[in-house]
Amino acid sequence: MDFSLSSEQRAMFDTVRAFALSDVAPLALSWDQNKTFPADTLRAAAQLGMGGIYIPEAQGGAGLSRVDAALLFEALAYGCPSLASFVSIENLTTGMIAKHALPALREKWLAKLISMEAFGSYCLTEPSAGSDAAALATTAKRDGDHYVLNGSKAFISGGGVADVYVVMCRTGGPGPKGISAIVVEKGTQGLSFGAQERKMGWNCQPTAQVNLDNARVPVSNLLGEEGRGFTYAMAGLDSGRLNISAASLGGAQAALDKAIAYMHERKAFGQRLDQFQALQFRLADMETKLQAARALLWQAAWKLENAEPDATKFCAMAKKFVTDSAFEVANDALQLHGGYGYLQDFGIEKIVRDLRVHQILEGSNEIMRLIIARSLLEK
Repeated sequence: MDFSLSSEQRAMFDTVRAFALSDVAPLALSWDQNKTFPADTLRAAAQLGMGGIYIPEAQGGAGLSRVDAALLFEALAYGCPSLASFVSIENLTTGMIAKHALPALREKWLAKLISMEAFGSYCLTEPSAGSDAAALATTAKRDGDHYVLNGSKAFISGGGVADVYVVMCRTGGPGPKGISAIVVEKGTQGLSFGAQERKMGWNCQPTAQVNLDNARVPVSNLLGEEGRGFTYAMAGLDSGRLNISAASLGGAQAALDKAIAYMHERKAFGQRLDQFQALQFRLADMETKLQAARALLWQAAWKLENAEPDATKFCAMAKKFVTDSAFEVANDALQLHGGYGYLQDFGIEKIVRDLRVHQILEGSNEIMRLIIARSLLEK
């Protein structure tokens, strides 16, 4: 694996990083405090190719690799991890529609999702089925040329705001082979939403429960084949885990850079903070964690792109190690700011709050350990 970036990759990273600094970072605190959904900024990001990263160019997407995506999500998250994470979920939804929807459904939604004229939500988790996603209880019963859906989905990013909901639901018996993926469009009778969740972080993206009460959806809204929905969902999660890891990395890098800038200016006991050897060692540890995390992330992205047999294991390892390391670095950056790190105006506490959930979603880091361990014990 070549760790050097091509000139095209550097240009892409620099372009998105510049956008993050000019259009995202100055507004991120306001979005967080006011719980503002920045639709216009997301659409501006889509103009840079962030709305259809993996979608082939023939379908209107950017046609980029998983390594490219890791670079772009890190660059965007430098301005706001919450915004970058929403873009990851948007890409997950869009990718499933691009790959598995019937032509008419793709024609209706794909271009709008890629441009983020419309937004999509990925609906897997339920109030009683989180880590054990294969135990989901939402049902879809066939009734002529429609499915009738009943159930609830929890912690849905974009809930109430999104235009398209990719719902994993049970069309067959127990277990993963009974699960299908069906697109439910906003405005469908029987589709409703719970109140917006009050969260520790990720406040610029709406999160709500999605409820289905005898919601009738055309059979043509089925993605791929019946009984294959869980397979489609899990395939998308490998990419999602890498994207969330990259978003963690970008947020942590921003926190480290803020800490270094602060230490250049702040004085104590007659000298700048960056002149204390103990604090220099702390910075060295933080930088080492981020570089190790970045190397593992790129390796996992390369393996997924090249369909290596151990790609899922490496995606799990990257998700666990990168999100844990990034949170630790952001938390250390807060500590290095002293009392100022606890204040909202410095932006560090927001990064800490945003990154905490990355250790839980897209499969908790405990589940990542299970995936890693099982891959070792199966040999």
